[in-house]
Amino acid sequence: MLVIGDQIRINRPGHKYRLTVEVTTPDGIKTGSGVLAVVPDRNYNRGGRTTMRGEAVFVDLGQNGAHGKNLIALLVHRQGPKLDFDDINYVALRAYGAARGNRVSFNDIQRQTGVVPVQADQVPVLVSFGDPNAPGTARLVAGDNAEAVLGEGYAIRAVTVEVVPNGFWPIDFGGALGVPVTRGLEAKLPWLAAPGDPAATALQAAGLPAGGEAREAFARK
Repeated sequence: MLVIGDQIRINRPGHKYRLTVEVTTPDGIKTGSGVLAVVPDRNYNRGGRTTMRGEAVFVDLGQNGAHGKNLIALLVHRQGPKLDFDDINYVALRAYGAARGNRVSFNDIQRQTGVVPVQADQVPVLVSFGDPNAPGTARLVAGDNAEAVLGEGYAIRAVTVEVVPNGFWPIDFGGALGVPVTRGLEAKLPWLAAPGDPAATALQAAGLPAGGEAREAFARK
């Protein structure tokens, strides 16, 4: 029981937040969201790092041609010529800090309420797939010029975060038990479950650097 309890302590999320992306389209506003869990390093050796559980946020923009249009907020940020896989852990902290006008710590984040904007360089990398079944059709979408990829009448309206109840991990199945991490991206991007490294193909097609962590741009356990 002591071992089980300690593992729950180590692996329990420090906080969860809902990342929401709103897109203006010719047919109105389309929205996609997902709940992400941030797990701070609680190991005794202090040699680990804060990690993330969850998946990229998929926004269905409606039918336009055979496959429809889409927008995906990845679990990475752009840092010059490189991708930063850790900044996604701090999106809620920084967004609430900016909205409140003061720094928010891991210890304070669960006490934050309301929906706040994610702005400027805190917005994750955005991509779109011409065909969600084909990773090689990925294209990078600029937050301030979505029309260049998505077409006339499309624009990023807002990216927001909201802290949600942490719950009783690992039985956080919903309701009073806590908001579960959002899953199901493989149903929308079927190649994620394919052998090889299709995630690297997708990043490269979007003009992004692709290394051994490529799949973590889309999903993390």
